[in-house]
Amino acid sequence: MAAAVLPFSSSSSSSSSSSSTRAPFVPPPTNFHLYNYSYKMMTPCRCSSNSNPPPTVADTCTRQHNPPALLDHLLLNFFRTKMVHEVGWDSERPGYDGLIEVANRLIKGKSNQETQLSAVRVLKSLFPAWLLVLFKMLVAPIADGQVASMMVARATALSCKWLMGPCSVNSVVLPDGNSCSSGVFVERCKYLEESKCIGICINTCKLPTQAFFKDYMGVELYMEPNFEDYSCQFNFGVPAVCPAVDKALKEPCLEICTNANRRRELGRTESDIAQCPQL
Repeated sequence: MAAAVLPFSSSSSSSSSSSSTRAPFVPPPTNFHLYNYSYKMMTPCRCSSNSNPPPTVADTCTRQHNPPALLDHLLLNFFRTKMVHEVGWDSERPGYDGLIEVANRLIKGKSNQETQLSAVRVLKSLFPAWLLVLFKMLVAPIADGQVASMMVARATALSCKWLMGPCSVNSVVLPDGNSCSSGVFVERCKYLEESKCIGICINTCKLPTQAFFKDYMGVELYMEPNFEDYSCQFNFGVPAVCPAVDKALKEPCLEICTNANRRRELGRTESDIAQCPQL
């Protein structure tokens, strides 16, 4: 029994014999628990920062380009809704292709004048009636119309890229000989290129747009489409020329016109092939 309790004895003899075989005791650092605690606290911070990497260039570009794409989509749907209401028919095709089919239906079975009046009604429906009245009454007379011309030029360049493609404001020569930044240059008109028809360009765009700005906004406009490179020059503040002398109304069919190619396949004369039946 004595031997059994000997290791736990506090006698001097046992202490001296035990001290000769045991390693010396080294106490831990006084700040050990603080170091361990701080290390544990720092680790989650490093992990959380790695889980949220900084945005890449692609992400930044996507965020920058999404809002314009969304706005273009909204404007396209808004314009198409107005055209569908005027035509009374809608295409099953989505997007811009469907819009072009609705534009083709707009001219079907109508005279040129009826088509132009329909297109003017579509343009009017895009704006509140009171806005057109106030603009023509209060803004159009300022500085002989130059302020209104510059305003609508900038509004057109900003809001119609979805319809016409890239465009920019430029300077035009007014009837008094002065230069004014009231022009819009369309690099390559998407509406003309997709419709493939001079008649659609003239009767649903050029002539109705000229009439709309003059009659309902008090702004003169002369549009000069180029049927070779599909560009177009808007001249706000410049009166439109008489249709009898407007060279745009005397242009032959486009080379990409599907109807002209069909007439060519049927062996029609060159004069019949060149002349657009919609003019």
